[in-house]
Amino acid sequence: MKFIIASNNKKKLVELERILNPLGINAVTPKEEGITLDDVDENGTTFAENAFLKANAAYLKTGLPAVADDSGLCVDALDGRPGVYTARYGGEGLTDEERYIKLLDEMKNVDDDKRSAHFTSSICCILPDGSKITAEGICEGKIGYEPIGKDGFGYDPIFMFGDKSFAELSAEEKDAVSHRGKALTELKAKLENYFKNN
Repeated sequence: MKFIIASNNKKKLVELERILNPLGINAVTPKEEGITLDDVDENGTTFAENAFLKANAAYLKTGLPAVADDSGLCVDALDGRPGVYTARYGGEGLTDEERYIKLLDEMKNVDDDKRSAHFTSSICCILPDGSKITAEGICEGKIGYEPIGKDGFGYDPIFMFGDKSFAELSAEEKDAVSHRGKALTELKAKLENYFKNN
């Protein structure tokens, strides 16, 4: 069965494929299908609302079952920012590096014991019959003082999980503990149950 991933982010696709492929699901991006998805106005106030907006738009446009993820970083010392604006933090057109440098700058006078943060991932899946499955995962950590590591993407180099940044973890290590890994594990279990009963 083919599922459209409501994103052209290759790294997200790889994470989704690792979970979906063993279920017999072929995860494809709009680009791979020669489809251009309309930009979705991510005006939800939660990650879950934005994930639904993206998945539903992809489902309605393609007729294929659709999966969308909305995730972000919430920093306690910044009153939960960047939150749902994680990908747009600091304005449009910035690189990942420019975004996390901005965040580090905002955190430069914050003491070690006040640097707590968490990543949240909300996933929405619209199935062939139009029904909806949702899943969510949270990973607690803290904001480091400088970027560390070469892997991962987004804010991974400054998000510390224990004594390593997310950008220092292997794909398998990250899947086991990350917000998206937890959300995908929940999604996998719910999809297995759905396929068993349909």
